[in-house]
Amino acid sequence: MQRPRVYVTREVHPSVLNRLSEVCETRSWAGPGRCPADELEKEVADVEAVLGTDPWTAALMDKAPRLRIIGLTAVGFDSVDVAAATERGIIVTNTAGSLTDTVADLVFGLILAAARRVCEMDRWVRAGQWRAAAPMALDVHHKTLGIVGFGRIGVAVAERARGFQMPVLYHDVIRRQDLEKKFGYQCLDLDSLLSESDFVTIHTALTPETRGMIGEAQLGKMKRTAFLINTSRGPVVDEGALIKALQEGRISGAGLDVFEKEPIDPENPLLKMESVVTLPHVGSATEATRRAMVDLAAENVLAVLQGRQPLTPVNPEVLSRLKR
Repeated sequence: MQRPRVYVTREVHPSVLNRLSEVCETRSWAGPGRCPADELEKEVADVEAVLGTDPWTAALMDKAPRLRIIGLTAVGFDSVDVAAATERGIIVTNTAGSLTDTVADLVFGLILAAARRVCEMDRWVRAGQWRAAAPMALDVHHKTLGIVGFGRIGVAVAERARGFQMPVLYHDVIRRQDLEKKFGYQCLDLDSLLSESDFVTIHTALTPETRGMIGEAQLGKMKRTAFLINTSRGPVVDEGALIKALQEGRISGAGLDVFEKEPIDPENPLLKMESVVTLPHVGSATEATRRAMVDLAAENVLAVLQGRQPLTPVNPEVLSRLKR
């Protein structure tokens, strides 16, 4: 009996490849970087499963008639046409839950770096300047934190905020009255949250509804002393509106791990602003977390190929009609 075929589109730990190879015929992209689109088209023509973070359009799925599962090594799934996958009976899985604490840690790193001007002061010291001429920073403790999107990561950020004695506001379609009662969190409409928060951090998935949800009008609601933090997806924030708000001093600064276009254009004005801390989309980039994400993605792939339920399906409605 022929073993199912799996194509791995990114570099992974050898133990993951070994685990897959015990059950499957496994091929992988040798790199460097992301597997080119033309190469991917050829490689997926005869596979039942793929593991990676590549964009998946309906057209690409049609090049893979045997495909049963797209095992993403990421939490976000905006790179996949999920509706097209569902229509074709292809299950899509992500790695929800594997990077929660790691991203929440980075959020507070960005909050502290932006408010306390850590990166700016580092550049001052390296340039031979010293404390007497340094501009004043802002406190983080006891300031109000507004969290837009109160899922796993949003809740983990709120947990960390308690250590800084920060009042927590949140905006989400689902209320967490249990946490409101236990910790005093407040659920507000978006405009109220923006106007009352000293730090606003974004934790929503990128969907047609959330694309550009933080635009000129929303930034205009924020305090001039406030900071915007985004570790979710770049297009959730209207980048042009953010640049304008920062240039005009309508908000104090930002901490950004994601951008509308990635990699970011070297000429992007955000890179020239001292009040902005920028990172190259590394929210999950710790050795332990990236390993956990790939392990979970591999488990999802093996589960589907062996007729079991995957742990983190994005489109669970497909499970009742998976290709066998």
